[in-house]
Amino acid sequence: MRDLVQFCDDTCWDTKGDGALTHDVESVVEHGGILCFPHLRFELTDDEVRLLDAGVADGKAKNISLRGANDEVRGAAAADADALRSMIRRYRTQATALAERLFPHYRGHLEPGNPSYRPVAVEGRETSWRKDDTRLHVDSFPATPSGGKRILRVFTNVNPDGRARSWRIGDDFEAVASRFAPQLRTPLPGSGRLLRLFRITKTTRSAYDALMLQLHDRMKADEDFQAHAPQTAVDFPSGSTWMAFTDQVSHAAMAGQYQLEQTFLLPVAAMSEPQRSPLRPAPINRSRSSYLPWRARPYLRS
Repeated sequence: MRDLVQFCDDTCWDTKGDGALTHDVESVVEHGGILCFPHLRFELTDDEVRLLDAGVADGKAKNISLRGANDEVRGAAAADADALRSMIRRYRTQATALAERLFPHYRGHLEPGNPSYRPVAVEGRETSWRKDDTRLHVDSFPATPSGGKRILRVFTNVNPDGRARSWRIGDDFEAVASRFAPQLRTPLPGSGRLLRLFRITKTTRSAYDALMLQLHDRMKADEDFQAHAPQTAVDFPSGSTWMAFTDQVSHAAMAGQYQLEQTFLLPVAAMSEPQRSPLRPAPINRSRSSYLPWRARPYLRS
């Protein structure tokens, strides 16, 4: 397997300070790699330290997130909502500064998604197989389709007890997609608009989104794939930050508690190498077809 993680010595989020070192790394994430900053901490204020407690969550959702133009707090205990909003907003600001510093081609094109905080331990959480993040998967959001835009995510482990965030990283995207391509079916014309009409999705689900969601589900449901597919264990230490295109990197979160996360959507045209997008994969598996299903039908690219 390829080198999965590139480690960087940066200790600053933005361009200020001697600790902002890394440059020319767009190709790392666009080729399916992960950037890890072992010493890039998100420093909590004295008031925020008390939020390192699973009890700040309402127990219904796996994370606490900000939603909408007013940054409505979802998934939090009411008494802690204001403090959580302030902390998560500050993280969003720093994650945005980091992404814009590292990836000059993306400046002005990154669309912030909902930032989140996960105070609950990964282990032992009861959920369905489809929502089980301990299973290898690539990201595809059922209710908020990307329309083909890339999913870039920034994560930070803020665990106060030194616990790592443990992941499994799977094989490269083309190998994974090639395995599951025979199982994927192009959706019926107009089905994406119907989903939006009935408010099952917030935006129209494109054919690309439907195929990526199928890929996400097929990966998670396949027990043989989960057990025997090529994969590597990676620990992200407490106080570290890492980032990747999670619609391309197959991953699973196996252990850890207390993590902050910021999602960005990026138009494919803003990439340094647009051909690296899952929307436009390279030809593979010629014995069956020259292209994956979404490459074989040009209208899926819009």
